[in-house]
Amino acid sequence: MRPLGIEGAWVDTPKVFADSRGRFHEWFKNDTFQAAVGQGLGLRQANCSRSVRGTLRGIHYASVPPGQAKYVTCVSGAVLDVVVDIRTGSPTFGTWEAVRLDDATHHSVYLSEGLGHAFMALEDNSTVVYLCSEGYAPQREYGIDPLDPALAIDWPTDLAPHLSDKDAAAPTLEEAGRQGLLPSFEDCARFRTGLVSSG
Repeated sequence: MRPLGIEGAWVDTPKVFADSRGRFHEWFKNDTFQAAVGQGLGLRQANCSRSVRGTLRGIHYASVPPGQAKYVTCVSGAVLDVVVDIRTGSPTFGTWEAVRLDDATHHSVYLSEGLGHAFMALEDNSTVVYLCSEGYAPQREYGIDPLDPALAIDWPTDLAPHLSDKDAAAPTLEEAGRQGLLPSFEDCARFRTGLVSSG
C-alpha cells in the first residue's frame, strides 16, 4: 500500500498469481493494511454495485463522527475512482486524486472517514465492491456535485456522465460548506486518533 497525496487515502497494489487455471490475489489482508494505515478496518457493511458505461456515482460522504471509511476495488470491468478532500481546514481541501480500478491490475483504494468518494464506470457491467467501516445511515449521508466546476475533476471526456437524480441535485463544494455540511480536518483527525488509541 502507498499513500496518495491526500492524507488518509491509500492505494493498494496486490501481487497477482496467474497460471493456466486463472488468477489469484489477496484482496484485503488486515495485518498488511493495519501496518500501512496505522489502524484496522472495522467492517460494518459490504456493498456491491454494477454500472453501465458512463455511470457516475458520488461524490458521497458521511458526517464525522463516525463517518464511513471505505476500501474499494473493481472486480469486473473498469472504473475511474476518485477521492476528494472535502475536510475544511485540510491542507489539501478541494483537491482530488484519481486511480483506475479494473479487473486486470486489481488495485484497491482506501479512503478514511471524512473524505469524499466518487467513481465513473469506464465499461459496461463494471462491478465495484467496497468494505465499509459503518453501515448506511440516511440521516448522516451527504453528497457533492461530481461535476462541480470548482473541483474540475478530470472525468473522461468521451463519456456522457449518467447520474442519479440525487447526485445531479447535490450541492457544490462551496454550497455544502456554506450550509455547514462538510466535515472538518480537525474532527476527522481527532476521530481517527481515537480509533488508533482504542486499537
